[in-house]
Amino acid sequence: METLTLESREMRKHRLRWWTLGVLCLSVLVVVIDSSILNVALPTLQRELGASASGLQWIVTSYILILGGLLLTTGSLGDRFGRAMMLRAGLVVFALASLSAAYVNSTGQLIAARAVMGLGAAMIVPSTLSIAVDVFKGEERTKAIALWAALNAVGIVLGPILGGLILEHLHWGWIFLVNLPIAAVAMLAGFLLITESRDREAKPLDIPGALLSMVAVSSLVYGIIQGPDEGWTSRYVLICFAVALVAGAAFIIREMRVRYPLLDLSFFKRRRFTVGATALSLQSLALAGLMFGFTLYLQFVQGYSPLEAGVRFLPLAAGLMVGARLSERLVHYFGTTRVIAGGLLLMAATLPLIMLWQADSSYWLIGVVLTAVGFGIGNVAA
Repeated sequence: METLTLESREMRKHRLRWWTLGVLCLSVLVVVIDSSILNVALPTLQRELGASASGLQWIVTSYILILGGLLLTTGSLGDRFGRAMMLRAGLVVFALASLSAAYVNSTGQLIAARAVMGLGAAMIVPSTLSIAVDVFKGEERTKAIALWAALNAVGIVLGPILGGLILEHLHWGWIFLVNLPIAAVAMLAGFLLITESRDREAKPLDIPGALLSMVAVSSLVYGIIQGPDEGWTSRYVLICFAVALVAGAAFIIREMRVRYPLLDLSFFKRRRFTVGATALSLQSLALAGLMFGFTLYLQFVQGYSPLEAGVRFLPLAAGLMVGARLSERLVHYFGTTRVIAGGLLLMAATLPLIMLWQADSSYWLIGVVLTAVGFGIGNVAA
C-alpha cells in the first residue's frame, strides 16, 4: 500500500510538473521583484521618511544581508523537514513583513521590516530550486532551471517599472502591499499543485557551520556597505572584513572535516560548477550595482518621475529577455563556456560606458548601453 501511494505521488508530481514550475516561478518572482522595486522608490522614501544616503542603502541591503546569510541554512532545513512546508512558511513570513513595511513611519522601522522580508525570501528561494530539481529529471531539469533563472533576472528589471507605476498613482506603501496578492496566489496554488518532498538521506544540520556561514557573509556585506561612508581603511570596516575572513576560513575548515557538511565543498572541485557559480555571482553584483545607481541617476540627475524612470529600464529588460531566449541556441553552436564568457565580456565592455553619461545625456546613448548589458546578463543567467 505504501509503495502504491509513493508511486501515485510520483505520477502526480510528473503530470503536474510544468504547473508546479509556474508556482515556483511565481513564488521566486515576488522575492526578486521586491529586491528591485524599492530602488525606484528611494527618492520618495528619502523625502517621506527623511532617510540619509546610508539609511537608503541599508533599506535596500538589510534585505539582501539576511537573505544571503541564511540561504544555506534554510535550504538545509527545507531538505530535512519539507521543501513545500518551507516554501509556504516563507511566503507567510514574506507577506506579513511586507504588510508591516507598508505602514512604517521611520527609516529604522523600514530597515527592520525589510530584514524580516529577507528571512522570508531566504526560506522561499532555495525551496523553489530544490522542488524544481526534485520534480524534473534529465534534459527537462536543465530547461526548467534555465527558465527559473531567466525569470529571476527578468523580475529584477521589471521591479522598477512596476514600482514607478505604483508611485505615480498610489502611496509608496503599495510597493510592499502588492506582494500580498501575489504571495496569496502562490500559496494557494502551492497547496493544490506541489507535493511535499524531502531529502531521503537528510543529514543532521551542521549548526556550527550554519552560524559561521551567517557571520562570514553578514560581516562581509556589512563591511562593504559601510566602507564608502566610514572609509575603507577605518577601524570598524577593517574589523568587519577581518571577522568575515576568519569566519569564512573557519567555515571552510569545518566543512572539510565535519561528517555531514552544510555545504559539500567537493562541488567546487568541478571546474564547470565553480566557474558557473563565479560567473553568476559577478553578473548579480554588476546588475545590483547598476539597478541601485541608475534609478538615482534618472530621478536626481535627469529629473524623471518614478514612472518615467521605471519605464526607462525597459531596454535592460528587453536585452535580458532576448539574451536568455537565445542562450540555449547559442550554447548549441558555441558551448556553455563560450556563451558565458561572451556574456561577461559584453558586460565588461559596455558597463564602463556609463562613465560617459552626463546630466544632459541623450537617452539613446543610455538605452543602447542598457540593452547590451541586459543581453550579456541574459546569456549568463540562463
